[in-house]
This record gives sequence, structure tokens and C-alpha cells, in this order.
Amino acid sequence: MSARVNRSPLTFHVTLTVLALAAFALAMVVGFGFYAMMQADRASLERQKIFFANGLQDQIAAVEREQESIAVWDDSVINAKAGNQQWMAENISVWMYSYYGHNRIYVLDAANRPVHAMHEGQLVLPSAYREDQSAIQPTVERLRQLISQPPKENQAGGPVKLLAEDLVSLGGRPAILSVMPLVPSSDRVTQAPGSEYLHVSIEFINDAVVGKIAEKYLLAGARQLPLSQPISSAAIPLMDSHGVILGYIGWDQERPGLTLVRKAGPALVIGALLAASVLAFLLRRLRRASFALQTSQDQAQYLAFHDTLTGLPNRALFEDRLRQALLTASRDKAKVGLLYLDIDRFKHVNDTFGHPAGDELVRQTAARLQQTIREIDTVARLGGDEFALILIDIRDIRTAEDISEQLLQRLQEPFKLMDDQVFISASIGIAISSGPDVDSDDLLRKADIALYEAKKNGRGRYQVFAGDMDDLLLRKRKVESELRNALNGGTGIKLVYQPIFAADGKTILGAEALIRWAHEVHGALPPAQFIAIAEERGMIGQLGKWVLHEACRFAIGTRLPWVAVNVSPLQLRDFGFAEQVASILTETGLAPERLQIEITESVLLESSNATRMALAALRQSGVGIVLDDFGTGYSSLSYLRRHAIDKLKIDRSFVRLLDDGDGSSSAIVRALIDLAVALKVEVTAEGVETEEQKVQLVGMGCHQLQGYLLSPPLETTQLLTLPGLSSGDQSGHAIAHA
Repeated sequence: MSARVNRSPLTFHVTLTVLALAAFALAMVVGFGFYAMMQADRASLERQKIFFANGLQDQIAAVEREQESIAVWDDSVINAKAGNQQWMAENISVWMYSYYGHNRIYVLDAANRPVHAMHEGQLVLPSAYREDQSAIQPTVERLRQLISQPPKENQAGGPVKLLAEDLVSLGGRPAILSVMPLVPSSDRVTQAPGSEYLHVSIEFINDAVVGKIAEKYLLAGARQLPLSQPISSAAIPLMDSHGVILGYIGWDQERPGLTLVRKAGPALVIGALLAASVLAFLLRRLRRASFALQTSQDQAQYLAFHDTLTGLPNRALFEDRLRQALLTASRDKAKVGLLYLDIDRFKHVNDTFGHPAGDELVRQTAARLQQTIREIDTVARLGGDEFALILIDIRDIRTAEDISEQLLQRLQEPFKLMDDQVFISASIGIAISSGPDVDSDDLLRKADIALYEAKKNGRGRYQVFAGDMDDLLLRKRKVESELRNALNGGTGIKLVYQPIFAADGKTILGAEALIRWAHEVHGALPPAQFIAIAEERGMIGQLGKWVLHEACRFAIGTRLPWVAVNVSPLQLRDFGFAEQVASILTETGLAPERLQIEITESVLLESSNATRMALAALRQSGVGIVLDDFGTGYSSLSYLRRHAIDKLKIDRSFVRLLDDGDGSSSAIVRALIDLAVALKVEVTAEGVETEEQKVQLVGMGCHQLQGYLLSPPLETTQLLTLPGLSSGDQSGHAIAHA
């Protein structure tokens, strides 16, 4: 009996001790687990806040970069100060909305008065600025103060960018506000200090912007929170420069610690009898959680430096690798090759097959580029259909050319898009590092210039940068500036007129307006040269409008039955071209039947809706459509019938064949004339230079002749002295219409 009593307290104490030790061990394990959970959740939350804060700063920087692309531009300064509303809409307001998503744009003059306004892609009256002025004005004044101060230099020794940005609240909605002065991009345009117009760009911080940031860092449930809504810990404030909170960005907090405890709970209960097992289990789970967090961070790091569509390095990583390659090459006295590759007519693929097919083409192109180059080289996607390739330690230019040839051949193989085979080509610009002091930006600029030359020379080829390309580019820019000055009131640009005669060689049926530029330094520049520059630099619309207006103004004061004007394909792609022609006809008083528009065969091959609509509208108004240089292109009967051409002009190269005395040559010309007759359209022969050509053409049925045999291009005063065009002679006009 006594023995049982003695054992009971011992058992109790042993049991109590074991239970106490077990409870202590369990408490330690639970306490450590709870502490670890809180720390993991807290660290994760801080990381998420940093992600969102960095993402917001990246978005602000993106708005500034996008705005800078049009703020530092000669044309912006010229057209803003000229009050060119259409140009500003197409280039610095509606374009900013459609291309970058900027919600509101204002242009302010030197006195901070609005001269242009856009809301959500729609032009509005400049007075709409008043509703946002109170929020924008402090930032505008801050920028004006910066402009008035002496220029400052950044750490790199360059001028500090003039801009002012802030977060503002417009109508209760937080937004990114960026204000930049419109400044010239070259010394060709100057403006007095203090006379700068300002470009105001606003992008609302809405769920789409927040979602873009969240998608970048793989965070869920991101949303904008108003001030009235209770704020959770998973949120960051949107704060302006004065510390005023405009709203919050919230998201569904990732809680890796809590998730861990939930998953490990059953194991913890089972392992409570063995503290060591529980501890080991927790340590393993913690290691897994840490690995998951590291994986998430690595993924975010990867996304920051790689293109999401192709997985290739993006521009940021490309620039870093190029700098590293140049540093290594300068140390090892090696060469680095840079290839700048662009898919030819990529927009046509998007327009024909859709953007998903375009994305798939970019992915397949990236894969082929990676398969073709060496493992030590780098392929990067710089954006759109542009790729850059860094070739490490190449021997000479020939190596880069061989690789470029392989790439072009690889890309000529068919691509399978949307169950169709698609054939494309690409153009490549090549630049080679030439010494230890090569700058990465300069090398990229040279590759870009070489790519431009490759595209200009026919596409589907590569071009190595040559030193004279810089000089050529400078000369082109100088000619561009001088052409712009000539169109804006300068001198040198004029029109001459080459008459078109009836079969008798005396009756004038009309005249073709030809542009001439007597350059004060270079003399008479070939029209093909400066017209090509006008097309490249976006001036063809202004040049074409001047030619149309001048030709119509001249014709209305003469007895010419009609005047013909050559039109660039780029003009026809403008949806407002037909309205522009109608406006010029109304302004000058010229009847539409007295104007003919000459186009090339390439226009008919385009599938542009704007071109088709413009030609149809012009014909419907009474303006004649003439197909110039017929026979030298690729037109088919279906194109001719579809566009309903009024006249065909046989190219001078065919007329010249008539002097060969070859029967087949005459047959070709006769076939062209017979085709015009069958289509019931008029036909004109260009380049008639001999009496034999004239006789044969008239005998074949061609009753409109143009060429030096009959008359060269004439000045206006010379043209008006011809029989039938003098003020007292009515016969020429009457015969022309007979």
C-alpha cells in the first residue's frame, strides 16, 4: 500500500515534468513558428511596397520619356508657335493618347495661356484647361523658374533636363503630371529664353496603370483606393510634392508565413509529441519558404531585364552587356560587332494577319536569331520588330557580314502564321568598334544609320556603317532645313510647266507642273533628291500642298484647259488629302475638271483604305486621275479596272524604243496604246524627242504628246507666249476641247 503511494507522486512528477517539457518545447516551437510567420509576412509586405513604389516611379519616368520624344523637336516648336492645330493633334496630343495612353494634353504659350487641348483622345477647346489649371499651375510655375535660371549640368557633364513633374488630383482622380518646354532638337530652330511653349501631359493613375505595375511584379488584386476607403497594411499612399495624400494603391497581400503555418499545422500537431521532429520539420518548411521568396525575387529581377514576349534581353540588359563587351574588347584589343536588325514591312503583317500573328512572327524571329548566332553572342529585342545583336571578339568586318548573310538567309525561310505560310525579309545595319574609346551610344547610332541606309537601298540586305554616312546624314538634314525655310516664305522653289500637245503638235491640251529648286549653294537640285528627303522627313505633305496651290493659282489665270500635278503615295495615305484638294480648288476658284492628279503604279498596289478612298473622292469631284510612267511597274488589269483611271501616260523608256526600228519594240508601244483604248481612257506619250517617234505614235492612235520635240518645261512667262494661250487668242482653248 505504501509502495503504491510512493510511486504515485513520482509518476505524477515525472508525468508533470514530461508534460511541462513537452509544453515548453511545444511553446518554443509554436512561438518560433509564429515569430517566423510574422517576420516573413512583414518582409514580404515591405518588398511588395518597394515593388509598387518602384513601379510607380518607373511609370512616371515612362511618361517623361514618352513626352520628351515630342517635346525636344524642331517641328513641335514651329507648329505649336504657328498654332497648327491639326499638326499638334496628330503629333503631340491625340497621338500621345493613341500610342502611349496619355489622357490629357495641354499646350501653353509663353504666357501660360492654353493654345491646344486634348481629353481622352478627343480635341477640346483650349478653355477646357481651366478645370485643371489650379492643380497644374504650381508645377508650371516651378518649371518656368527652372527655365529662367542659368543652365545647370548633371553628373555626366551634360545639361540638366528641363521638366517638372508631380502627382496631382484632377476631379478627385490621382494622376501623373509632367510639364516640359517645347525646345528645338537642333540649332536650325532658335527661340528666345522665356518664349518657350509648354507641353503638359497627364496620365491618370487608374486600375489599368496599377494593373500594369502589379503584372510586372506578379502581385494580385492590385487596385486604386480612394481616400474614403479604410486602408489596409497592403497599400502605399499616392503623395504629391507637398506631402498631400491623393489616394492609395492597394493589393492582396502575399503572406508566405501564414500560408506556411496553415500548410504545416497538421504536421505540427502530430509532431507535438516529439519536439525535435517538429523543429526539424519547421526548419525544412522555412527553407522551402525562403526558396520560394528567392524564386519570386529572381523572377522579378528577370522580368526587369528581359522581354516578356520573346524572353530575350531587353534594352536595359542589352545596353549593359554592350558596355561590358566594349570594356572587355578595349582591354583585350579585340573588336565588337553590333548588328541592328529590323523586319521589313512588319506593319503589313500586323494589318493583314492581326497583331497576334505579328507577335508570333516576333517570337519565331527571335528563336531563329538565337539559333543562328554563337553562344557567347547576345540577341536582344529593343522593341516592336527591332533586334540588336552583340558579336563578341570578331576578327574583322567580314565576320560580321558573314553572320548577317546567315541571318538574312535564315529569315527568308517561310514562317507559319495562322495556318498560313508567310515570307518576310529583314534589313541589318552593321557597326564595328574601332578602338578603345568607342562609346556604346555612338556604336548604336552608327548601326542605326547603317540600318537606315540598308532600308533605303532596297531592304532585305545588310549595310556596313561607313564614315561618309555621317556626312551624308548631315547634308540631308541641311537640305531638309533649307527646304523647310524655302517653303516657309523663302526663295528658290518654283514650278515650271511642260505642255502636252494634240496630234498636230500645235494645239495645247494642257500642261504638267514640274517643281524646281534653284539652291543658292548647290545650284539646281534634282527634284528626285529633295522630294525623297521631304518624304523621309515628313515634309511631303507641306511640299505637295504648296505645289497643288501654286499650280491651281497659276492655271486659274490662264487659258490652259487643265494642269497636271504629280502626287506622292504618302500624300494619298492621308485621310484628309481629298478634302485638302477640294479646299485648294475652292480657294483658288479652279474647276475640278481643270486639275489632273498624276500617280505612280505603286499606288495601285497598296491595300491602303486611305488611298482607295482618296482616289474615289477625287474622281467623284471631277478631278482627273492619271497613271504616270505606265508600263514600268507591276500594275495588272484588275488594279486598273478597280481604281477607274482616267488616263495612262506611256513612259519615255518605251517611246525611246521606237527609234530602234525593231518591230517588237513598236508592238510593245502599240499594245500599251491599244490597252488604253480598250479601257476607254486617254493616253499620253512622254519623252517624245524625234519626229519619227511622233509620226509612229500618232499612227498608232496616241493623240496626246509630251516631250522636248514639242516643248521643254517652260517658265510661266514663256508658256503664256505660246499660241492659243495668249489673252487675246480663244482658238487654242476651243480646239483643246474639241
